[in-house]
Amino acid sequence: MGAFHAYSAAITWTGAGETGTSSYTAYSREHTVLVEGKADILGSADPAFRGDSSRHNPEELFVASLAQCHMLWFLHMAAQAGVVVTEYTDHAVGTMRVEAAGAGQFTEVELRPRVVLAEGTAGDPETLVAGLHARAHDHCFIARSVNFPVRISPIVAAHAPVA
Repeated sequence: MGAFHAYSAAITWTGAGETGTSSYTAYSREHTVLVEGKADILGSADPAFRGDSSRHNPEELFVASLAQCHMLWFLHMAAQAGVVVTEYTDHAVGTMRVEAAGAGQFTEVELRPRVVLAEGTAGDPETLVAGLHARAHDHCFIARSVNFPVRISPIVAAHAPVA
């Protein structure tokens, strides 16, 4: 049996104003996400749901967590395989369907990682990176926890010299 890890975060609503939830339009969606010992995250709803576009919303953070988890596993797998990655960026996109009644769900997230390998990396870079992405996807805790597809559309850039 595997080990268990617990994660905690506190959410504090800061948008009650003077009238609280006296109507749907009376209150702000502003809140703070607090994790002990770390910088606060200023949150709100998506602007489509009366939120503040200057703050992070849960949907963005959810997509970011999938991309972040995948990247960390990819880098781990690369290091294990002796593959030197010199750059990694991802412009992930999540698609969410919202029903007429207001409920909704994500239907997919597409990760679009761009990877640069060190100059002199042996083998076909496309094949090598595809294999590392597959292994990372198989291990990503968050991707393994969702009920929709997480697609990976990788870009392999040119090799770069290692400093």
